[in-house]
Amino acid sequence: MTKHVGLIGHRLKHSISPLFQQAAFDFLGLDVRYELWETEQKELHTVVEGLRHHSNLGANVTIPYKSAVLVLLDKLDKEAKRIGAVNTIVNRDGKLIGYNTDSDGFLRALREDGGFDPDNKKVIILGAGGTARAVSFALVEAGAKSIVILNRTIESSEALAWDLKVSDTEVVALAWKNSRTVKELAECDLLVNCTSVGMKDSPTEGKSPIGIGLIPKRALVYDVVYNPMETPLLAAARKAGARTLRGLPMLVYQGAAAFELWTGKPAPVDVMMRVAKRALTK
Repeated sequence: MTKHVGLIGHRLKHSISPLFQQAAFDFLGLDVRYELWETEQKELHTVVEGLRHHSNLGANVTIPYKSAVLVLLDKLDKEAKRIGAVNTIVNRDGKLIGYNTDSDGFLRALREDGGFDPDNKKVIILGAGGTARAVSFALVEAGAKSIVILNRTIESSEALAWDLKVSDTEVVALAWKNSRTVKELAECDLLVNCTSVGMKDSPTEGKSPIGIGLIPKRALVYDVVYNPMETPLLAAARKAGARTLRGLPMLVYQGAAAFELWTGKPAPVDVMMRVAKRALTK
């Protein structure tokens, strides 16, 4: 019987996950189909419940449901529970278990593709949603000296900052246009965009979350948005003379970790990366 996996989210037209995940299933000769499951808020409960059927291995979860799905699952992995966000659901005999592979995917890309060790570094995070939560907790575990969370809604950034203050990392939540923002940006070692600003086929396509004049030239600028390959933020960072890291490696690494949770088999990461790059350079 053909098994199914899908991506649950809203505004999924830009996603390349079906391409590289399907390539991995096919490479290993697995009878599995990866699909896009465009989901409205009112449909979320029904779609998640449908994962319990024996034909479904599970799902990936993306914007805007990484936190919303928590209450719909039977169990959370330790990492997902700590972060408060889920990007992977696994169906285990009708029981739904939530995992977060974003944090490991983020750190692997940062170290292997960005050549950056976050230990004792100053970091600024743009955004306070599910991806920002995974990234922030990963950086705390990796020993970041300080994390500043910039978000348009200060309540969201304050909530995330509060959750992170169980560590030795200094954590500060600031509104997007706080008077302290310029100083913090100038002094940071790593700037990570965890918002969807600049994403292809989104309302903010073609835009950057910050202007070129605020981009710290001494920092690594990491945009987790992967489509387009070079986002407006990365283009501006490159012009400003900063080092940059694209979101594609994180996407593939977190997808590979999800693949292994669904199948119990090692993911063919090279195959997945090759197909993902090809999809974005057509």
